Amino acid sequence: MDNMDESIKMNKTVFNKVNYLKTIDTSIRQLGVKTIQEQIEEQPTTEDFFNLYQKLFYDIPERGEFNSHEFLIKSSSEYINFDEIDQQILLLQDEISQLRLELLQTQKDLAEAKTQ
Repeated sequence: MDNMDESIKMNKTVFNKVNYLKTIDTSIRQLGVKTIQEQIEEQPTTEDFFNLYQKLFYDIPERGEFNSHEFLIKSSSEYINFDEIDQQILLLQDEISQLRLELLQTQKDLAEAKTQ
């Protein structure tokens, strides 16, 4: 039997560029590679963070160098210069105390002046 005389028919489908892009998925989704837009959309928002924080609040350790309430307080305090704000509060509290003492002394002086 001679196989040389047999012919094989092959069909080839050709797409123009527009139809090709509509028909063939050229993305690399099978490898788990995400587009930049997909990565951006998957980023948690500030609202997502605080919702999750509320859910995990009691699961977070109170103390610890990392991943604790103490860590959050320290890092947030550094970020907003809390020490400076705390110092300002202390100075204002001292000023209030001094003004109260002056007011008390003025009230005493006034009361003495009325009794004389």
